[in-house]
Amino acid sequence: MKKRIMVLNGPNLNMVGIREKNIYGTLSYQGIISLIQAEAAKRDVEVDCRQSNHEGDLVDWVQEAYFRQYDGIVINPGAYTHTSIALADAVKAIAPLPVVEVHISDINAREQFRHISYEAPYCIAQIKGHGPIGYVEAIDEILNCQKEQE
Repeated sequence: MKKRIMVLNGPNLNMVGIREKNIYGTLSYQGIISLIQAEAAKRDVEVDCRQSNHEGDLVDWVQEAYFRQYDGIVINPGAYTHTSIALADAVKAIAPLPVVEVHISDINAREQFRHISYEAPYCIAQIKGHGPIGYVEAIDEILNCQKEQE
């Protein structure tokens, strides 16, 4: 049976390729989604990619992934990484569903307030600073976790 992974992107990630190209690169959001979809297809994985600037949407989608029995979640919470206890609680609540946190930039090499992630303690991994390929690495982390559990 084909694995299903939900890929969630938080606020302003729809603006990659437009905003702060020196930090996020020049690949557009749609370009990143196309990369994720192509690499997922090579792994026989179905990806459901979503983006919202609204915290509640992200919380709802995390819960939806649990109730619809997805095999894992890749999440780039954007700025909510550093502010959202609600999103952290949602990720914590769905354990043992594997969640991998992704950041295009290295959040530890940026402003001090970006060094804190409320979601990371409840994720099986955090990938940061690898650019868009970090999403693919996150999918591989989930697949490896699934293999270990089988």
